[in-house]
Amino acid sequence: MHAYSLFVGLARRARRAARSARYRAERLAAGRHRGGTLLTPVHLSLRDSRTLNLALPLPLPAPALRTAELLITRGPRRHRVPLAVERLGTGAPLLTATATLYDAATPLRPGQGPVLADGVWRLTLVVTGADGRVHRHGLTLTETPAPPTPTLPYAPNPRTGTLLRLVRCRGGRAVVQVTRSRPRAELVRFEPRGDGITVHGRLVAARGTGPAQAVRRRDGRAVPVSLAWTGDRFRFALPLAEMAAAGPGQWVWEFHVAGVPLGRRLTDVRDLPAAFPTPFRVVAPAPGRLVRAHPHFTASGAFAVTCLDLTHHLDEQKETS
Repeated sequence: MHAYSLFVGLARRARRAARSARYRAERLAAGRHRGGTLLTPVHLSLRDSRTLNLALPLPLPAPALRTAELLITRGPRRHRVPLAVERLGTGAPLLTATATLYDAATPLRPGQGPVLADGVWRLTLVVTGADGRVHRHGLTLTETPAPPTPTLPYAPNPRTGTLLRLVRCRGGRAVVQVTRSRPRAELVRFEPRGDGITVHGRLVAARGTGPAQAVRRRDGRAVPVSLAWTGDRFRFALPLAEMAAAGPGQWVWEFHVAGVPLGRRLTDVRDLPAAFPTPFRVVAPAPGRLVRAHPHFTASGAFAVTCLDLTHHLDEQKETS
C-alpha cells in the first residue's frame, strides 16, 4: 500500500509539472504580437470565473468606425464578442462588452456564450473602419496593486472547479488562462448533533466512488469511514469514538475520500478559518463516552477535526462524587 501511494503521488506531481510547462509555453506563444500596438483598457476584469467585462478607449475616430469585436482565440478555435460604443460623462467614446464565458466542463446549452477549453486564450481587438480596413490590436493589463480584500480576485467555478483568470504575458499582452480542476472532494456542509457530526460533500472532476478514511495529522494513522453515495455526492458520520480511542491526548484529523483530500477550496474567501468560525462540541458517540470535537477549516482549506476523549474525566467525577 505504501509503494502504491508513493507511485500515485509521483504520478500526480509529474502531471502537474507537465501541465505547468504547457501553460508556460502557451503563454509565451500567446504573448507574441506582430504589428499594431497593445491597447490599455479603462477596465478589464474577469469576475466569478465567468463574467468578462471590458471598457476600452476607441482607437479610431467615431465616424471612421464600422464594426468592432473582441476575438478570443486559441489555435484554430475562436469566439467573437461584439463591442458596443458608449460615451463617458466627458463625451469620450468607449468600446464596451460584457460576456459570460463557460468552461468545457459545463453542460452545453443552446445559445450560451463562448466555451473555453483548458489552456491559454488570446484577446484581440478587431476594428473595421468605414474604409473597410481591418485593424487588430492586443490588449494589455495594468499591474497596479489592488488593496487587500476579504476575497481573492479570481475563484474557481463552484460547480466544475475550473479556474478562469486574466494573466499578463511576458510581452505585456493580456490572455485568459483556463485551468481545469484537479480531482477533489469538496465539503458541502457538516451537521453537528448531540451524538455525532455528519459530513456532506461531493466529488469534483472525479469519477466513480471510493473508500474514505480519517488520517491523524501527526503520524498518519488511519481510521476507516463508512460512506453513503448518491451519484457524485457522499455522506458520512465522523467516527469520533474510534478517533478519540486511537491514543491519549488531543489530536487533529483530516479526511480523504476516494483518494483525494476533503476540504472547501472552490471559494474566493482568503481566510477560511476566520470567515467560518466553528465552536467546540461535546458529543456522546456511544453510551458512557464523551468526546470534545472541533470541526474546522485549515488555512489551506482542508476540513479537519480536533478531538479529545473526555470519558476519563467523566469517570474521575463519578469516583469523587
